[in-house]
Amino acid sequence: MNDNNTPEENSVPEQTSQPQGGTGSGHDMPAAFTSHASQQTAPTEQFTAPVAHFTAPAANTANGSSFGIRPQGPEGIGQDQTAPVTPVATKPREKKSFGAGKVAALIVAASLVGGAAGLGTSYLGSTLWSQPVGSTATGPDTITVNNPGSVNETTAIATEVLPSVVTIQVAGSSESGSGSGVVLSDDGYVLTNTHVVTLGGAEADPTIRVTTSDGHLYNAKVVGTDPIYDLAVIKLEGASDLAPIEFGDSSKLNVGSTAVAIGAPLGLSNSVTTGIVSALNRSIQIASSAVPDSTQDSQDDQGDQGDQGGSPFQFDLPGTQQQNPNSSISISVIQTDAAINPGNSGGALVDSEGKLIGINVAIATAGSSEESGSIGVGFSIPSNIAKRVSEEIIESGAATHGLLGATVQDATSVSSADVAGAVIVDPTPGGPAADAGLKKGDIVTKFNGLPISGATDLTAQVRAAAAGSDATVTYVRGGKTFEVDVTLGELDL
Repeated sequence: MNDNNTPEENSVPEQTSQPQGGTGSGHDMPAAFTSHASQQTAPTEQFTAPVAHFTAPAANTANGSSFGIRPQGPEGIGQDQTAPVTPVATKPREKKSFGAGKVAALIVAASLVGGAAGLGTSYLGSTLWSQPVGSTATGPDTITVNNPGSVNETTAIATEVLPSVVTIQVAGSSESGSGSGVVLSDDGYVLTNTHVVTLGGAEADPTIRVTTSDGHLYNAKVVGTDPIYDLAVIKLEGASDLAPIEFGDSSKLNVGSTAVAIGAPLGLSNSVTTGIVSALNRSIQIASSAVPDSTQDSQDDQGDQGDQGGSPFQFDLPGTQQQNPNSSISISVIQTDAAINPGNSGGALVDSEGKLIGINVAIATAGSSEESGSIGVGFSIPSNIAKRVSEEIIESGAATHGLLGATVQDATSVSSADVAGAVIVDPTPGGPAADAGLKKGDIVTKFNGLPISGATDLTAQVRAAAAGSDATVTYVRGGKTFEVDVTLGELDL
């Protein structure tokens, strides 16, 4: 029903079917924030999983920095030590489904040859930054195929997608690290994570070098960062004829669908792992990677505040000292069991057709060790959110995010609540929630049709929407379920 049909306290509103309680995620931004380096665990009343920490698979940093791989000297493994491979021209990329019977044909069409694929320039140090930019020489082959007659679906997907994934090396005044990115345009716009290009919030103006899958090197500059959803866009200098990735529709995914992660875990460029979509509409809280004093130090005056939802998860950049110890963000993610490790951050999660369905952002670890790797619980920002945010960054240098205008908390923390959701504690006078007729005590159970199980869910889904967009909120009042249309405000960064 429309806003002007929102039931008043003394009227008998139209009753709709009762929701079954949140089973996924996607939430509204709680006010409490956690540190990257913090190992503390929030209350766990609402979670049964024994997972204790989120680790940003950001990558490998050196010089006391964060990612576990030290820079190698001229004799180190970062140097390509494989025999040269004669490049073979490939046909123009053509998106297709990789069903049975088509894989071998795709490999032949792509003119793949056997041979050793180099690791790329994964070490950091003074020699890295002195190398020439945009060389016309061709690097090593992207994929090794020794037996074209026995390739499988994953081989075909990797063949299609790897040219659209890059390795990103970042160096600051005292820290350095690496991550991954996906190519958005043939002239060098690349999408990655904010925590990759800011080294977890430590650097506002880092030196960035990018290695494409075929070994070409480019300098890059930050176009804009979006700390609210941990996304960033960089631009490669002098780039042309790159292979943009094709976006898929993340809203049409199914649990169990094929998911392939591509990036540079631990600096190992052109790495491919495979799995499935483990869960959809999951929401997690991670530490902010905003550069100090840039934006979003707190949201005390922004509304949409709430408790932390009892989340036991934390987002750590291994070894990095958190720059914003009191800042966190809530994001909606795809959960996958495809192996994601430090260095996969900003890389691609693609479907069985090689289309982008997510930007890899975080992993869960079972213990407090900062060196922990994948345990089969990885998270990616849905492609539909990433596409909107990246387009806004390229257009204006920043992205917008929705604002509901209410303090919220988990229904499980309210003794009188009889259904899971996010309870409206205090709607901001004159804010979108209040204008739509939402009142104190209302329990939000769905946002734009997606289940809301707590405060973090609601924050994440509201932030995923653009400022000024319309949303449908399903809520429970007095044991009855209602729907109302809300025009979201704009989060003031």
